Amino acid sequence: MRGAWAGFGILFSMWSAASLALPPDVSQRPAQRPASLPVTVSTQQADLASRASLRPVARSLTSPVQQISLAQDTADDAGFRQWIQAFQPRARAAGITQATLDRAFRDVHLNSTVIERDRNQSEFSRALWDYLDTAVSDTRVRNGRNALTQYQQILQQVERRYQVEAEVVAAIWGLESAYGNIRGDTNIIEAMATLAYEGRRQAFFEAQLLDALQILQSGDVQPEQMTGSWAGAMGHTQFMPNSYLEYAVDLTGDGRRDIWSDNPADALASTANYLRSFGWTQGQPWGMEVTLPRGFDYAQSGERIKRNARHWNDMGVRLSDGRPLPDHGPSSILLPAGAEGVALVIFNNFHVIERYNTADAYVIAVGHLSDRITGGPGFRANWPRDDRALSFGEREELQRRLTRAGFTTNGIDGIVGPETIEAVRRYQASIGAIPDGYASLRILQQLR
Repeated sequence: MRGAWAGFGILFSMWSAASLALPPDVSQRPAQRPASLPVTVSTQQADLASRASLRPVARSLTSPVQQISLAQDTADDAGFRQWIQAFQPRARAAGITQATLDRAFRDVHLNSTVIERDRNQSEFSRALWDYLDTAVSDTRVRNGRNALTQYQQILQQVERRYQVEAEVVAAIWGLESAYGNIRGDTNIIEAMATLAYEGRRQAFFEAQLLDALQILQSGDVQPEQMTGSWAGAMGHTQFMPNSYLEYAVDLTGDGRRDIWSDNPADALASTANYLRSFGWTQGQPWGMEVTLPRGFDYAQSGERIKRNARHWNDMGVRLSDGRPLPDHGPSSILLPAGAEGVALVIFNNFHVIERYNTADAYVIAVGHLSDRITGGPGFRANWPRDDRALSFGEREELQRRLTRAGFTTNGIDGIVGPETIEAVRRYQASIGAIPDGYASLRILQQLR
């Protein structure tokens, strides 16, 4: 799960936030599945998925993997072997047996490709609407409907047990692995050990490695079957090792929490269990498209402002089909592309999906895909398609310029979070622009 980042989503939320960029080859095509099992995926979609997962994270699609000389590779592997020997006493102290360590590291080598992918974090970004065109494509919707039909019994069982709608679980499955077709084929022990040895985020990856070893020791999977993305996300719905230990479940009753096999039952149940653990409310929408009245007070938009349905209805906010907003608890008005794009009313379930991946783009994609799978319409409003996403460097520049102008963003990190949105809003108000908080190229140009 790339989400689940209070458990599983930690790594990807570090990269994602508002960057809306696609990673390089995070998802690798697995071995051919039996003819009776796969959900139909078009050649075009499968090709896309084999090159990039749909996690909106700041990574380049085009950066080449640099070649490392044989001599350098040999030297690095020798150092890697020494690191493994030094690591093993720490693992044994954490309860990992020597037998488990011997099995886990038997055929493990330093993986230079994993290191290069971790280092090559580019500024390439996609606009939200471009991301959604791919994430909620007609093909992905059609395959999602096929998945609901093909795995109806499993998904209904999951929904009954965990009180999470089948279409939401299916939507996460569709974004994370193209409904199980692109699960990744990187050895997880090798990847986590390589990244821990490389040292840029040693503590994080060493902790993930220890968790992965614990999974092996529990007997849920064999080392050669524990595969996933280069960054450690595993199985149909891409759980990191720490999230697996905390939230994975055995739906099939075979004694193993098997999220890797062709049978997606355990993975889908684990995803529902994850969402339930973070407060999913069955029957509550993630969000709904709305129209805003003329003269709407944009200072009341944003995730931090929560009001009940009566408040928004009294202001003249309506669903996109003209009906009043239903009462599903406290809600916020979200303008992911500013006043010129789609407007949404979002509920607590939106924030539960954020635990899988903190990027608004990802949450909107999951929610909208789940709606479309069950026959819901596309967004009625248009996106500002003549606009473009800011690069990482431009987002940092925006934050610096806002701060210098007296509208502090409380840090320069290139992530357009609530503080930056509020700073943009206050700057817009100061120049007489619509204070929608949208960090656009136009705002950056005005600051310049």
